[in-house]
Amino acid sequence: MNSTSTCTIGSVTSNDGTTIGYRQLGDGPAVVLLHGGMESAVSHIELAEALADTYTVYLPDRRGRGASGPFGAGFGVQQEVEDVDAVLTKTGAHDVFGLSAGAIVMLEAALALPAIHKAVIFEPPLAVDGVVPRDWPERWMPRLDREIAQGNMAAALVTGMLAAQIGPPIVNLMPRWLLERLTKMMIASEDQLAKPGDVTFGALARTLHYDVQLILDTKGALERYRRIPAEVLLLGGSKSRPPWLRHVLDSLEKVLPRVRRVEFAGLGHGASGNTDDPRNGSGARPRLVAEEMRRFFA
Repeated sequence: MNSTSTCTIGSVTSNDGTTIGYRQLGDGPAVVLLHGGMESAVSHIELAEALADTYTVYLPDRRGRGASGPFGAGFGVQQEVEDVDAVLTKTGAHDVFGLSAGAIVMLEAALALPAIHKAVIFEPPLAVDGVVPRDWPERWMPRLDREIAQGNMAAALVTGMLAAQIGPPIVNLMPRWLLERLTKMMIASEDQLAKPGDVTFGALARTLHYDVQLILDTKGALERYRRIPAEVLLLGGSKSRPPWLRHVLDSLEKVLPRVRRVEFAGLGHGASGNTDDPRNGSGARPRLVAEEMRRFFA
């Protein structure tokens, strides 16, 4: 992350005593941005910058990452909702954004927390019946956990990438040993260049289990979201992978009582992320996403 933005660093204490660290920038009404899997607070710093002339933007590190405390025993989606609650109480925010696994958390938070008035939900990987392949992610979670337990972070990242179908189509034609070797080289290179406080790929690999847990915790939750009182803006990209993310948004659009939807043509799952993050390639357009958020929040 090459941004030169000046952020204020703060923290709150969640219901179970876990510290949730956050970055703060800008001035105006409060907005909370919650990152997705394999990310941390800095992954949406450019989106925050694009909003900071109008809003005070808060970027929490979800637990287990960056400046926040560990996952703790008995981790589940309820703990992450309590983390959001603590941030909203501290900041007075009523407008929120969540991407991917963070979008799952924000859907649950919008259901449970009256403080949320408007929620921007970007492609949550919900396990919706008839949309997501059956027994996904149960099929690959045991392998993922085994590789993490063995300390083989490259293998764990490859397992997650292949299972989530997030890589380009050519990835499916490459032998697994080659994918693991390339991933191991990437981790080593990043570790060598990392500065104090950086949240690296190798460190984030250990969080994959917990993001999968959020998917399992919210299986069958779709009908419950009919009771969300907040206004919701559903966002997605026409080129997002896995392709069933669009169908998850279709399902949500049918059940949410106060909903709008926008699809970004030619963009993918990383559209809201930083342009200098290689995982987003040329598909990151945080200022474009910010424009839609401004219209919605206004």
